[in-house]
Amino acid sequence: MSTEQEAPQDRIFTVPNTLSLARLVGVPLFLWLVLIEADWWALGVLVFAGLSDWLDGKLARVLNQTSRLGTVLDPAADRLYILATLVGLTIRDIIPVWLVVVLVAREFAILPIAPIIRRLGYGGTLPVHFIGKAGTMCLLYAFPLLLLGDHDGGAATAAKVTGWSFAIWGTGLYWWAAVLYWEQTRQLVLAGRGSSPASGPVPVPGPDPDAGPGADPGADRNTDPPAGDQKGAETPR
Repeated sequence: MSTEQEAPQDRIFTVPNTLSLARLVGVPLFLWLVLIEADWWALGVLVFAGLSDWLDGKLARVLNQTSRLGTVLDPAADRLYILATLVGLTIRDIIPVWLVVVLVAREFAILPIAPIIRRLGYGGTLPVHFIGKAGTMCLLYAFPLLLLGDHDGGAATAAKVTGWSFAIWGTGLYWWAAVLYWEQTRQLVLAGRGSSPASGPVPVPGPDPDAGPGADPGADRNTDPPAGDQKGAETPR
C-alpha cells in the first residue's frame, strides 16, 4: 500500500472524527437527562446523535477523511448510547430487565471474536454486516419511541407500540449479525488451518453477499481486513 493510501487512515483531527467525539460527549448528558425525566431534551440529544452518525460517514467519504480512529469512535458511540439508554430506561421501569440481559448477552457472545482474529494474523476486525447496522439502527429508533411512550395520550400509545416493534426487530437482527460474525470467523479459522508457509497469503472470506459488505478477497493475512469507508471495518455491531 502506498504512502498516499496510508496517510488518510492515520489522521486524527478530521471533521468526521470531531462529530464522533461530540456524539460521545453527549452520552453522559443524555443519561442524566433521562434520569431527571427531561425527556424532550434527552430526545434532542438523541436526534443530534442520529444525525451526526449519518453525517460523519457521509463526510468521511465525500472529504476522503476516513481514519482508523473513526472506525473505533463510531461503533463505540453507538454502543454507549444503547448502553446509556438501557440503563436509564431500566431504572425508570420503561423496559424490562430481560431485554437488557438479551442485548448484553449478545455483546458477550461476540467478545471472543476479536482475539481469535488477531491470533490468526489480522490486525483489524471483521467488516460490519449490513444486518448488524440495521439492528443497531432499529434499537436506536426503538428507545426514544419507548421513552415517548412513557407519557399519556394517544400519541404516546402509538409511540410505545412502534417502539416495541423496533425493539423486537432490532434485537433479532442484533443476534442474527452475531451468528454471521461467528460464521465468518469460522471460515477464517478453517482457511488458516488449510494454509502453509509456501502457499502464500490466505484471503479473508467475505460475509454472505446478501448480508452486507464483505472483505476484500485479495486481503493479506499480514494486513488488516479492508477498511472501506469510515463505517466499513468497525468492531462488529
